[in-house]
Amino acid sequence: MKVTVVGAGAVGASCAEYIAMKNFAAEVVLLDIKEGYAEGKAMDLMQTSSLNGFDTMITGSTNDYSKTANSEVAVITSGIPRKPGMTREELIGINAGIVKEVSSNLIKHSPNVIIIVVSNPMDTMTYLVHKSTGLPKNRIIGMGGALDSARFKYRLAEAIGCPTSDVDGMVIGGHSDVGMVPLIEKATRNSVNVSEFLSSERMQQIVEDTKVGGATLTKLLGTSAWYAPGAAVSELVKAIALDSQKMFPCSALLEGEYGLNDLSIGVPCILGKNGIERIVEVSLSDAEKAKMQESAEGVKKTNGLLEVNA
Repeated sequence: MKVTVVGAGAVGASCAEYIAMKNFAAEVVLLDIKEGYAEGKAMDLMQTSSLNGFDTMITGSTNDYSKTANSEVAVITSGIPRKPGMTREELIGINAGIVKEVSSNLIKHSPNVIIIVVSNPMDTMTYLVHKSTGLPKNRIIGMGGALDSARFKYRLAEAIGCPTSDVDGMVIGGHSDVGMVPLIEKATRNSVNVSEFLSSERMQQIVEDTKVGGATLTKLLGTSAWYAPGAAVSELVKAIALDSQKMFPCSALLEGEYGLNDLSIGVPCILGKNGIERIVEVSLSDAEKAKMQESAEGVKKTNGLLEVNA
């Protein structure tokens, strides 16, 4: 499999590193507009191949999309990252134009590509790719829910005091500080509901900590996180490459699912060789349904800014 990662900054390089280290792709192409930057990142990563035991070939290119030709999956990380105090929505003016141009160039050289969107505001950027490219909905995936769910599981394990491999939980809804819907009522530790281990107050704190997971890191780091986003992307790409039929919450275009239409938002998706193989409609409580509806309204409000800024 050939994978392209557009944007060789911290998130893009992290995506390339994790994809290579998992050793399922033949080639990863890093692309960036900054002269020599992607080439340098690729060379640095390739010099770890003998140490980390991977055979994936990583190459870099300065804005030459011909090098991305025949990519089966492309990851869009390009755009400006968040700074402390910024919301993801505030990035829309600059990032919309970048994402639109990048997706067009990718499809020109790889007409059958599956696109994974990381750029923020992620749900709106995913929706923009749908509207500007006309690709089938199964071939456009927003990464957010996979990352948010990883952060949710981290907080669950931290609160219970157990390994993260013991817990399972999922975040649906918009990839924003107010729009996330961590499904705390369905979270488990080895199939036992977490309410057996945690008070209702502690469970609510986990929900709130998960929702501001990105903002917390941005405040600490001075910019957006990169390790967990890169790892989340690598797992989505791996599921496609191996046709694993694995379920992740991803931002997908909805056409009636969950009672929602004409927006991309985080829902459970089965991923395989065709991208999104199926959207899974899980049963939600009345409270979860209300939060999902509220989240959708927030995403649609941000989508409305595209006409002004894109």
